[in-house]
Amino acid sequence: MNGILEFARAKRERRPFALLTAYDAVTARTLHEAGVEALLVGDSVAMVVHGFPSTVHATPEMMVLHTAAVRRGAPEAMIIADMPFLSVRRGVRAAVEGAGELLRAGATAVKLEGLAGHEEVVASLVGSGIPVMGHLGLTPQSVHQLGGHRIQGRTPAAAERLRADALRLEQLGAFALVLECVPAALAKAVTRERSISVIGIGAGRDTDGQVLVVSDLLGLDAGFRPKFSRRYTDGHGAILQAARRYVGDVRARRFPAPREVPA
Repeated sequence: MNGILEFARAKRERRPFALLTAYDAVTARTLHEAGVEALLVGDSVAMVVHGFPSTVHATPEMMVLHTAAVRRGAPEAMIIADMPFLSVRRGVRAAVEGAGELLRAGATAVKLEGLAGHEEVVASLVGSGIPVMGHLGLTPQSVHQLGGHRIQGRTPAAAERLRADALRLEQLGAFALVLECVPAALAKAVTRERSISVIGIGAGRDTDGQVLVVSDLLGLDAGFRPKFSRRYTDGHGAILQAARRYVGDVRARRFPAPREVPA
């Protein structure tokens, strides 16, 4: 089934849509099997997988590499790939070519942050047949300009700008929109006003769907607990316990056991 059309259908049916990030084939396969309706190859891969301090370190090559891995792991999945930092600021032609590389790597659609200064890029991508998801509110690629990881849209003026940008993204042909770290009342209003799907992260429960970073959901980083996220398991503790048991078995010569050794 066409993933883009499924977003529209879920919106009409008021059926919440569940998204998670994925960066590798095995995780993508597992999440798709679990019923996650779309996988986001986020530029958060620069932090989660590669250990960089922010998303601005994601490169086009990095995004293509991980998008291809996710596609191989989940051949039937709806996959959205982030356009990395500055990739939409190098002119329309470069942006379209970059988005095309992501689609050739396996993406179904691309996601880009903000709107000011690249409306023409959004229109050109859509006009080229490339589905576009917008991203407003806290946009991690602009975190330095925003003064840190802060809730956006709190003042009447800021809320009005966000609502205007959401309308403009719809007018330009975006099929969906992520709202990150905005007040729940504002996210609810945008969701009701727009006919495109609105996906929230730290934006309350009244959006059309939710997205989380998979490592946050799995609790893989013991020292990082975003307020808006929820840990569904203690992945860090499970991996730590398993690795310690393995170390103990190796040192005590309990691994490998006779049945685990080829005859």
